[in-house]
Amino acid sequence: MSVRSQTSVARISGITTCAVVGLVTVFGLQSVLAIDVKVSAEEAQKALEAGRVPMEKANTPEEVKKVLQQASMVTHVGAHPEKDPCGASAILRTKRYRLEAFGRQEAAESKKRKMDVRMPDEFIKKVVDMPNMEIEVQLCGDDEYFAEGVLIELQQGSKRIKPIDIGKAERGRKNEGSGPIYRSRFTALFAYETFDPTAASVFVINLQDGTEARIAADFSMVK
Repeated sequence: MSVRSQTSVARISGITTCAVVGLVTVFGLQSVLAIDVKVSAEEAQKALEAGRVPMEKANTPEEVKKVLQQASMVTHVGAHPEKDPCGASAILRTKRYRLEAFGRQEAAESKKRKMDVRMPDEFIKKVVDMPNMEIEVQLCGDDEYFAEGVLIELQQGSKRIKPIDIGKAERGRKNEGSGPIYRSRFTALFAYETFDPTAASVFVINLQDGTEARIAADFSMVK
């Protein structure tokens, strides 16, 4: 499964939105028709396995790094991190995303302890019952405090959906290479009940200086 999206970024005062680091190749996942708001116990176990198996097969630090990079692209939307390293992008931390992360953790702990380690059922249930989807957006700009007071909303057609919470943007860190000097990131929570998990969508990001960035996200291509 690959996430297909297009990104349009308004560049004002040298501020652009920066991509999440990762690779475009995605492993061992079958395409689905939408973000899964409801995940059964059987589906949760399959998601855990989908995360666990590739990590079990990774035997070197380079192979582990590749697995983690590939995993970061499963729910990545926006600019391609290699083709447009300072384009708008985000990671959608869906229920399946978190369950697969649990699976990778199971594999890592199993190798460390030399025994099978599995997540407690209560941890899995907590993820399955989550009412909100968290997204993480990374931004680039020319001032280390450029992302303070950032706002975001989700647009689906004429519908405008506000997040239930926006995390404080990180203080900008020095950016390597050309382009904007600083990189920051922030998270936001959107209630599953407020948006259509099958729809083509756009995340609209507004900075305090009036800069706007848009991240197109086709939810029909995301688990």
